Amino acid sequence: MQSVYEAVGGTEGLLRLAEAWHHRVMADEMVSHAFSQGFHPQHSERLAAYWAEALGGPTVYSDSYGDETSVVRLHSGHGPHEEMDRRAIACFDQALEDVGLNASEPLRQVLHDYFAWATRTTMSHYHESADDVPEGLGIPQWSWDGLRR
Repeated sequence: MQSVYEAVGGTEGLLRLAEAWHHRVMADEMVSHAFSQGFHPQHSERLAAYWAEALGGPTVYSDSYGDETSVVRLHSGHGPHEEMDRRAIACFDQALEDVGLNASEPLRQVLHDYFAWATRTTMSHYHESADDVPEGLGIPQWSWDGLRR
């Protein structure tokens, strides 16, 4: 059985999805606020590499950019933001449509479930301070059956 990474089209498919999501996010007044201080020029490429690793692809993100600790710290210390999270997930769902994944495809549901889980758990767990994020976290792995333990 192919991995979620392979089913979405590998690195190229995830790059298209990351670019579509970033476009949707920047058009959303609330979610774009998260980028008001700027973002890395290769944000979409890095995001695609992160998703690739989480979805069964190569470890380019961990090998080149950082670990889960560094990613979670970027998303931490900003207080609770449930509405922004909800809207970021809605932008992701729209981006899935933008890249041609319709609601009836199992792949779309798996990707939605992954993104919603990551947004509502690991990326929003440390509201008080990025310093609370423990060292050495590994990128969670997601499969067709959900989170791999």
